[in-house]
Amino acid sequence: QVQLVESGGDSVQPGESLRLSCVGSGFTFSAYALGWVRMAPGKDVERVSTIHGDNERTYYADSVKGRFTISRDNDKSTLYLQMDDLKPEDTAVYYCTKFLTAWHLGTYDVQGQGTQVTVSS
Repeated sequence: QVQLVESGGDSVQPGESLRLSCVGSGFTFSAYALGWVRMAPGKDVERVSTIHGDNERTYYADSVKGRFTISRDNDKSTLYLQMDDLKPEDTAVYYCTKFLTAWHLGTYDVQGQGTQVTVSS
């Protein structure tokens, strides 16, 4: 059974940092692209960042480029999202996603239960 479990969400002030983690199980972790999407109240789901199965190619939404960094540790079956200089508009539930293939610009078929990030002064 494929499973993704996120952690690391918290309430922080603007300008602070957080690191989200996602542990995957039930599949060959290194063979698939992974990513993060977020959902804020009243907004559409936004694809925040993705990483290819080769652990090199990445994608970032314009809204987070230069502030967020995605990475993965295939030995630990863990995906990370380092979020720096957080802004109130980053407030959302963040979901870890697994893609259908190693291609990080494709379609994802599994997502975790989500972790809440709140940025407020």
